Amino acid sequence: MPRLQNKVSIITGAAQGIGLATALKFAQEGAIVIVCDVQQAAIDEAVKQCQALGAQALGYVMDVTQRAAVDAVVGKVKEQFGRIDVLVNNAGITQDARLVKMTLEQFDRVIDVNLRGVFHCSQAVADTMVAQGKGVILNASSVVGIYGNFGQTNYAATKFGLIGFTKTWSRELGPKGVRVNAVAPGFIETPMLATVPENVLADMRAHVPLKRLGQPGEIANVYAFLASDEASYINGAVIEVSGGLTI
Repeated sequence: MPRLQNKVSIITGAAQGIGLATALKFAQEGAIVIVCDVQQAAIDEAVKQCQALGAQALGYVMDVTQRAAVDAVVGKVKEQFGRIDVLVNNAGITQDARLVKMTLEQFDRVIDVNLRGVFHCSQAVADTMVAQGKGVILNASSVVGIYGNFGQTNYAATKFGLIGFTKTWSRELGPKGVRVNAVAPGFIETPMLATVPENVLADMRAHVPLKRLGQPGEIANVYAFLASDEASYINGAVIEVSGGLTI
């Protein structure tokens, strides 16, 4: 049997990159996939791809910074399926600048999406998961959230923050049967890297012992494992998936 059979799974930022790869992996593993993102056309395409794999899939336009929108989507999902088994907090953005150049707008926007957005989504599903006595929340941290990175004051703060969320919620929700874990990807070939010059990408590859960038599917595989009952005793963990970048 597929490892996520009929697990109702909400994935944010699911219309591209790691989020899309995760939606497709969950679809292959038998999950009921709820695709959440901010662009309707991209959502529709992601839903179509999930359905082509034989999965039941629905899509919702959802800005994670808007609590009312988050509550509305979670309410609809619960109403239709009666439960929420998995939340993958994948939605995130970057607005990079060195400390001395970073604007308040850049700082606030990244905090709002990457940190506050995860708080909104997790708080919105927590009561349902606790009432079920079972559930999984997965947070998208980053190696930047463990080691920091030049020019990413705002992004690093959010990804460090998600580790704090993970450690705290795993203590609070673990006794109720809800597992909370984080994944910390390294350099992954996603649209987020599309604007990075080739010479910088080459330098990034050179720093990884595996001598290549990661693929979105390699992160999705870890999310699928953590969401499954195979990972039933993993709680409060931060799993680095970076090709050995930080060794």
